[in-house]
Amino acid sequence: MVVFELIVIVLGLMLLGFGKRMWLFGAGVGALVGLAILSFLPGVQDSWVWLLIPVGLAILFAVGSGLAKGLIGLITLALGALAGGAIVLVVLDLFGLDWGLVNWLLALVGAVIGAAVMSRFKDWAIIILAAVVGALLCTRGLQLIFPSLDGFIASLIGVVLAGGSIAYQGGFIGKRKTTH
Repeated sequence: MVVFELIVIVLGLMLLGFGKRMWLFGAGVGALVGLAILSFLPGVQDSWVWLLIPVGLAILFAVGSGLAKGLIGLITLALGALAGGAIVLVVLDLFGLDWGLVNWLLALVGAVIGAAVMSRFKDWAIIILAAVVGALLCTRGLQLIFPSLDGFIASLIGVVLAGGSIAYQGGFIGKRKTTH
């Protein structure tokens, strides 16, 4: 099912470059939440559920984020919380850590931190969270294609992708300084 993995990687790359767009950020968070859910459903890798959950949540979150612009404050807060929780779960899965209930408590802490950061620094929070979500989607997609890709190399790829995306979307790369 290499097509699914490529879709995850392409969505991650789109987030790395254009994650400030709310519908795209919503789609990325939905896909990441879907991947986090899949890690708790053993045996679904061989069924259509493997594709349906992340893609369905990505579409749902993208449409919801795009349609509800009037509720943008609540949406960004919810996306920040979901992104924070999903980031924790995917990072724990990335390192093969399964501590049972502790994983969910850590995800709750990540959700609180994500919501707090999003409410205080909305623009930068979207850039940073979109970069991290995009980097995790790319890294996770690569891991699905190459299962031996883990640990330090996967972490390094994620950090480099996230850092490059933050620099690009934050205007430090590719933007010309204007003179006044």
